[in-house]
Amino acid sequence: MSAQLHTALLAAGIAGVLAFASVLGWVLKAKVAAGAPHAVIDNLNARVKAWWLMVVVLSLALLGGMTGVIILFAFASFIAFREYATIAPTRRGDHLALVLGFFAVIPVQYALVWMEWYGLYSIFIPVYGFLLMPMVAALRGDVPNFMQRTATLQWGLMICVFCISHVPALLTLRIPDYEERNAFLLVFLILIVQSSDVLQYVWGKLFGRTKIAPQVSPSKTVEGFLGGVACATVLGAALWWITPFTPLQAAAISLAIALMGFLGGLVMSAIKRDRGVKDWGAMIEGHGGMLDRLDSVCFSAPIFFHIVRYWWSV
Repeated sequence: MSAQLHTALLAAGIAGVLAFASVLGWVLKAKVAAGAPHAVIDNLNARVKAWWLMVVVLSLALLGGMTGVIILFAFASFIAFREYATIAPTRRGDHLALVLGFFAVIPVQYALVWMEWYGLYSIFIPVYGFLLMPMVAALRGDVPNFMQRTATLQWGLMICVFCISHVPALLTLRIPDYEERNAFLLVFLILIVQSSDVLQYVWGKLFGRTKIAPQVSPSKTVEGFLGGVACATVLGAALWWITPFTPLQAAAISLAIALMGFLGGLVMSAIKRDRGVKDWGAMIEGHGGMLDRLDSVCFSAPIFFHIVRYWWSV
């Protein structure tokens, strides 16, 4: 099957699912809520509208090839790091380190991915960014809570920049008999992560009884987790034809992606609870901020990238 046919089938499938969700949301709003405010239905409709927007944006980026995808995710990292820095315990002495993070580390990391320089983009932030942030902060002479502040900023760069940059890095992999199709890997990752999130929400609302970590994320339940992860795994197996994987391999990898996405969301929720905020921001209606949408991707993207690179790439 040609890449063009794969693209057409996948686009038709995504559009069909979103169209069905839009109609379902309209019917639920009219028949169940009778047009009145309804927390669950309104949340679902807001998510569907945001999904339409995100699909359009991602599609336009993919049309721009590597450059378009790099620009999109560099922008996403910039916004995510800004949201993170907004609630981080920083002081005046951290301002120069933050400026370098925004205007030096982010552009260099994504430039290295664009250059396909794996040997450097894989260590640039974990090694050089790790050393740069505390050195710059120490030179400012602002010592109160220095360890906490520095570790917080280092971790922010890892999550918001290093981890997210592994999404466009999927386009750099060289996979035999899969040339010119790497964009499907990116789409596969995002579809599995986001569908797992949505399905966990739906299963949790329908059948959720047992809380997993009520102090961290009160809405996450065992039933929602099991149902969402299982459905995402089945979806991944059904989408094996856009990947270099067999159906069984696609299912196993989808399971890993969904598990890492769930744990990533839990970790990021713990940070929000620690800082006393509900959402990372209000950039996307129905979805909160950029990090609220990418929290699962942050943890799943590096794992997916290295699984594919180790087992399938040359």
